[in-house]
Amino acid sequence: MNRSLSLRDFSNAAALLSIVAVFAVLEPKFVGARNLSLLMTELSITATLAMGMLLIILPGQIDLSAGSGVGLLGGVASVLVFHRHWPAPAALLTALLLGVLLWLGMGTLIVRQRMPAFIITLGGLLVFKGLFWRVIENATVPVVEGGGSNWYSLLTTYYLPPVMGWGLAAAIILVAGWIMRRSRAQRVAYGFPVEPGETAFLKWFITAQAVGLLVLITQQFRGVPLPALILGAVTLAVHVLTRHTVFGRQLYAIGGNEEAARVSGIPLQKVVISAFGLMGAIVAITGFMQTAYAGSSTTTVGELMELDAIAACVIGGVSLKGGQGSVLGVLFGALIMACLLNGMTLLAVPPEAKFMARGAVLVLAVWMDARLSRR
Repeated sequence: MNRSLSLRDFSNAAALLSIVAVFAVLEPKFVGARNLSLLMTELSITATLAMGMLLIILPGQIDLSAGSGVGLLGGVASVLVFHRHWPAPAALLTALLLGVLLWLGMGTLIVRQRMPAFIITLGGLLVFKGLFWRVIENATVPVVEGGGSNWYSLLTTYYLPPVMGWGLAAAIILVAGWIMRRSRAQRVAYGFPVEPGETAFLKWFITAQAVGLLVLITQQFRGVPLPALILGAVTLAVHVLTRHTVFGRQLYAIGGNEEAARVSGIPLQKVVISAFGLMGAIVAITGFMQTAYAGSSTTTVGELMELDAIAACVIGGVSLKGGQGSVLGVLFGALIMACLLNGMTLLAVPPEAKFMARGAVLVLAVWMDARLSRR
C-alpha cells in the first residue's frame, strides 16, 4: 500500500512539473500573474466538482451526469435571474435545491431499485442535457452585471482586497497548525502511533508556504478570486465529512467491502442516497461558477466536465472500486487537469486535439488505478 501510494505521488509530481515546464517554455505567459490567477479560477471550478465526485466514488458508485447537471442548474439560475427577473440569491437557492432533489432521485433509483449507477447517470446525462437546452431555448443567456444580477456575475469577477487576502492566509495557516496539533494530541491520548515532531512541523511549514505563495501570486494581478474561497469552503466541508464523521467512515466502509458494511449494520441505502444528494448541491455550485466564468449560459456549458472530475479523482489516488481516496489527492489531480486544459487554451490548441488529450489522460489515469490496485 505505501509503496503504491509513494509511486503514485512521485508520478503525479513528475507529471505536474513536466506539464508546467512544457507550457512555460512554449508560452511564457503561462506562468504570468494574470494567467495564474485565471488558472486558479479554472482549478477552483474543476476541483469543486471533483470533490462531489469523490463522495460518489468512495462508496463504489459513479456519476456520468455531472457535466450536464452543471449546464442545467447554471442555466436554470441564469434564466430565473435574467429572463424572469428573480433576485439572484433566490434563483441560486432554487437551482441548488433542484440539484439536490434531482440527485436524490437518481440515488434512490440506484440503491432502492438496484439499478447500475452507470446506466442511471448516463440516462441523467441525456435527460439533463435535453432539459438544459429546453430551459435556455437553444439560445445564449448572457450573464452580465447590473442591478441585482451582479450577484451572479460576481461569482468569478470578485477578488479579495490585499488586506483581506493576507488576513485570510494568516487565519488559514494558524487554523491548519491548530488542527494538526490537536489531531496529533488526540492520537497520542489514544495510544496511536504519530509521526516525528519534525515531520509534522515540516508539513505545516510547507502548507504555510503554499498558502503564502498562492496569495502573493494572486496579489500580482487583482487578488484572491472568489472561486478559490468557494473551493476552500467545499474542500474543508468534504474533508471534515469524510475524515471526521461517522458518515465519512461509512462511505469508506461501503466502498471497501459492501457486504461487510451491510453485515456490520451500516445503512447502505441512506448513506449512498445522501452522498448523491450532496453531489447535487456541489454540481449546482459548480454550475453557478462555470456559467459565470463563461459569461453566459450556452449549450456547451459543462460539456465533458464529469470526465475531468473523474480523471482528477483517479489521478489523485481515488480507486474506482471505492473505499480509497483523499481530498488532498483530488486537489492535486484537479491541478494537473486544470494546468493541462489552461495550457492548451493558452496555446490555442485545436478543439479536436484537446479532446484527444483529455481522453488520453483519462485512459492513463484509469490504467494507473488498475495497475496500482494490483500491488
